[in-house]
Amino acid sequence: MEKFTVHKGVVCPLDRSNVDTDAIIPKQFLKSIYRTGYGPNLFDEWRYLDKGEPGMDPATRKPNPDFVLNQMRYQGSTILMARKNFGCGSSREHAAWALTQYGFRVVIAPSFADIFYNNSFKNGLLPIILPEFVVDYLFQEVLENVGYELCVDLERQLVIEPSGKEHQFEVPEFRRYCLLNGLDDIGITLQHADEIRDFEQKRLAGKPWLAKSL
Repeated sequence: MEKFTVHKGVVCPLDRSNVDTDAIIPKQFLKSIYRTGYGPNLFDEWRYLDKGEPGMDPATRKPNPDFVLNQMRYQGSTILMARKNFGCGSSREHAAWALTQYGFRVVIAPSFADIFYNNSFKNGLLPIILPEFVVDYLFQEVLENVGYELCVDLERQLVIEPSGKEHQFEVPEFRRYCLLNGLDDIGITLQHADEIRDFEQKRLAGKPWLAKSL
């Protein structure tokens, strides 16, 4: 997993509350057995005017010109800003995959659904909770300034405006450590590979019948 220390990027404003995971990545795209390829179908039902199905070439589809991801001023955005209760609904981890594979590194909102919040950290996506009045203010800044960028400093836990104004946020210390060091659940386990190997060797030395027989 890619380390997250400081990230600066264009902000895309998704002015909707209660965005559920089926809106983030619709259910028909969950048929895939792979963990990649979900970015083109992020917010599929809002992003396109035609119905999307797995395997369709995005270049042949009809984009919705009114949806923010299709507007020129938000192309290349890497920070998504939304309203309260982002990521509600089913627990699909594909939602975090779709967001990161589109290119988002950060989601800012007043609140998140618990499962989505935890899935985000595990997949290199930083969910930031800011007070609703701060989010309201930032939405206005984004709308009034084309190419509006924010800087997110995870080590200091700060969202920094172009003017230099700072907004403090908090994330669980363990999740912060994992993101700063680029560690997902497997990476955390592999930090203890030597101890695991020693334990297995001692266990089999004392109970050799547990070893797989050929």
